[in-house]
Amino acid sequence: MSNSVEIPFSTTLLVRDTCLCLHVQRAARALARLFDDALRPAGLTNGQFSLMMSLNRPEPPPMGPVAALLAMDQTTLTAALKPLQRKGWVTVMENPKDRRGRLLGLTPDGKAALAKALPIWKSTHAALDDALPEGGPARLRQDLQAVAGMTGETVKASPRRPRRSGRAMAG
Repeated sequence: MSNSVEIPFSTTLLVRDTCLCLHVQRAARALARLFDDALRPAGLTNGQFSLMMSLNRPEPPPMGPVAALLAMDQTTLTAALKPLQRKGWVTVMENPKDRRGRLLGLTPDGKAALAKALPIWKSTHAALDDALPEGGPARLRQDLQAVAGMTGETVKASPRRPRRSGRAMAG
């Protein structure tokens, strides 16, 4: 292209330093690596642990609510279930109330795998919570839940609030 547009490097630095999406992606990757490494002895990834924990309910849930909880579409959920089904940890059965739908459940072996992974998850999570500043874990979860509930319309409609500063105001 002869009319190439130049974006100043200062813009790159601005995005690097302020882009919430970039910072959340980086944090998510770091957390995923941390929990993947921790859960490896139990034979699970962090995603599999979350998926199996979402199935640990009194009654087998339909795919829709599980997909919604995990913020994934049903096609992605189906793909994530396949390796767990091959290990014999998860069952996918016809919903007797709606033959088009499927119910998901943990097998006894799946419950045993989850029980083996749970103390690992607890200790890893406790160490992570301890490494964050005081009040940080609860505040971080609250803020992430708020972001997860946002839609494009929510963001467009939000009035601009003053920025919080980490510095105390002189008074």
